[in-house]
This record gives sequence, C-alpha cells and structure tokens, in this order.
Amino acid sequence: MGTPVDPVPQVVRQALADASDAPGYPLTAGTVALRDAITGWVSRACRADVGGLGVLPTVGSKELVAWLPTLLGVGPGDVVVVPSIAYPTYEDGVRLAGATTVRADSLTAVGPTSRVRLVWVNSPGNPTGRVLPVTHLRKVVDWARERGAVVASDECYLPLGWEAEPVSVLSPEVCRGSYDSVLAVHSLSKRSNLAGYRAGFVAGDPALVAELLKIRKHAGMIVPAPVQAAMVAALSDERHAEEQRERYRARRETLRAAFVGAGFTVEHSEAGLYLWLTRGEDCWATVDWLARRGILVAAGVFYGPGGGQYVRAALTESDERISSVAARLT
Repeated sequence: MGTPVDPVPQVVRQALADASDAPGYPLTAGTVALRDAITGWVSRACRADVGGLGVLPTVGSKELVAWLPTLLGVGPGDVVVVPSIAYPTYEDGVRLAGATTVRADSLTAVGPTSRVRLVWVNSPGNPTGRVLPVTHLRKVVDWARERGAVVASDECYLPLGWEAEPVSVLSPEVCRGSYDSVLAVHSLSKRSNLAGYRAGFVAGDPALVAELLKIRKHAGMIVPAPVQAAMVAALSDERHAEEQRERYRARRETLRAAFVGAGFTVEHSEAGLYLWLTRGEDCWATVDWLARRGILVAAGVFYGPGGGQYVRAALTESDERISSVAARLT
C-alpha cells in the first residue's frame, strides 16, 4: 500500500499540539501564515512565479481529486481526460459529476465538438512513476487552452525524482508564464508523512481558486486549524523532507535490485514511491507468484486496461520489511 509508515516529524507534531486550543471555525482559505508558506514552497519546489498565484489548502489531495470536476461545474455531456494508466480516483470523480471519462491514449475519440472541460495529468505518475517531459506538459496545456478546458496536474510526488527531474505545470516553461486554466495539486502525505493529517493544497489560476474557495466555504471543505498550523511547520522545514527522501531512496535501491534479480522488468519508475513491474504475464499470475512468497503488491489492472501485465510495488514499508521482501525474492 502507498501509505506512509515513518514517524511524523517532531517539528510538525509540536506545531499541531501548540495549535490544539482551537475553539473557533478555521478559515477555509487558510491562515495568512499558511497561504504564505504554500506560496513560498511552490516558488521553491515548482519554480513558479508567485505573482498572480492563487493558493488554497485542501483536506488532503484525494478529496480535491474526487470533487474537482463537480466543484468546477463539470456535468453530464462534459468530457474529462484522465491518464491512460492512473490512480482510480480521477475516474471516480468524473462519475460523481455525471460526466464522461476519456483516457489519454484514446484522445482520437474526442471530436472537435466534444465538451472537454478538464484534463488530468499526473507526473510523477501513480502507479508508473513516469515523469512527463516539459514538452509533453506544455502541449497538454496548449491543447486544453485551445478547447477552453482546465488542466489539473496531480504533483504529489514532485519532490521524489530519482532518475529524472519532475517539472511542475506551474513552471514558466510549461504554462508559458500564465496560470490561466492551470491548477497544480499537492500533498504533504508523502513528503512529510502527514497522510493521517489530511493536508494538501491546490495552486494556480487565481480565478479558479477563488471559485473553488467560494463553493468549499459553503460545503464545509475546511482544513482544521491545528492541521493548518502543522502544514506551516512542514512546508517551512526542508530538513525532515530530505531525511524522508533519503529513506525512500535507500528502500528503492534495495527493492529495485531484488525485483530485477528475480527476473522482473522495471518500467518507468523514474520518480515517486512505486516500482512498476512486469514479468510479461497476466498481472494476477504475478500477484499470485509474489503472494506465495508472502509479498503483496497491487494488480496493474486496478489502474486501467493498459496495466494488465504489471504490478505496483510501494516503497512505503519499514526498512525491516523492505529487507524481508528482498530476502524472499532471492
């Protein structure tokens, strides 16, 4: 599973405790300190120009992924494009809105009269770990703008580049210096082990962010005040993030070597928290082969028809369990 197992950084836990006396309603827009912390981090990590940038905290990133089509007014008759092999929640969100899903590898089915309202990209990708190059992301943004659609880029794994340097959709070389119709979605679950806090945010087109804020305010989609304080601490401290990154790097090296040694091929997986693996057979046969050795992985078919011969292995296990996997494979 892709759930963090390492401790929450002490600096974050202390900030949460210090802010625990919070009897009043929190700000849906986030405190000034949180908005400043998000803006500063986006400037550093995404190489974004903070001028004209809208930011908004979210109750984790999954909540936003699931509800973004609805919050944007997407509905029946509208089309949402999702990655060919993807985290299932993109398509779940389209279903909630009553719209139609088209996978990126089927874009020829999107005719000139189709009402494309939203295009999801995910780089580094889940489950594949694939990093989309600048040229690809720029083409997606240009294509969507020509059709009046919004590009939402799920960038939760952006800080975890291993063999390639992930680029944010907010980078000027992708969005051409304009945030028009562009949103980037981020999470502190992986960077700071805050999956249990439900701490995420969206940044980009200020007009779109303002619309999201208006609806979320009335819908009660509010990050609790203590979590907002914890987010400020997490975004302002890079030391713990680097330490966590090093843990994942070491685990990745151990797992990759073990799977390759056992006859697996690793495809993509240049970044993120997963290895996308194949033995050239039906994914369920691979799941069974590994399960008989006490190793549980996700079947690739969960992520789309193109994953039928793949499995996903996560780096989010303790060092002891990662070593145990390597031992069982050898």
